[in-house]
Amino acid sequence: MRNSVIAPIGAGVLLALAGAASEAATKNDSFLVTVNVSKNCIITAPDLNLGVFDGTNDLTASSTISINCTAGTAYNVDLSTGSSASYAMRRLVNGTDTLNYNLYSSNTYTSVLGDGTGGTIRGAGTGQGMAAGQTQSLTVFGRLLASDNTGAFGAGNYSDTIVATITY
Repeated sequence: MRNSVIAPIGAGVLLALAGAASEAATKNDSFLVTVNVSKNCIITAPDLNLGVFDGTNDLTASSTISINCTAGTAYNVDLSTGSSASYAMRRLVNGTDTLNYNLYSSNTYTSVLGDGTGGTIRGAGTGQGMAAGQTQSLTVFGRLLASDNTGAFGAGNYSDTIVATITY
């Protein structure tokens, strides 16, 4: 008797579920997700330390400016004159004392990095993307020659602030 009651109940439950499933209806629609990517560049310029000058030694050093721009974005990087009024010779300053130096695009020290005026060149490129693996580099080579610094200057820390500007 037990099996004879369970079978009709199970069949009834299955019919009820099948009936409920056939009554359900679904509808759908789609939507568009969009974004507008704007041109963007990020520039990071680390300090450049030329070392210790004793009045007789030449100094050279380099640092690397990191650049990320959206893919396909053309850019230029300009370096300011710093505390000097000219790209002909930049100046490191300690009070009223100065030391002459300059910044170049290579370790041959033939092309001064600037803004494209006065015989200088500017860094240029086309962005590869904003991810860390797509960073582009502009190496800046600094040089201070003893022969450019024969005047009187005192001991101490000399500095110059160069502004690196990216235009895109």
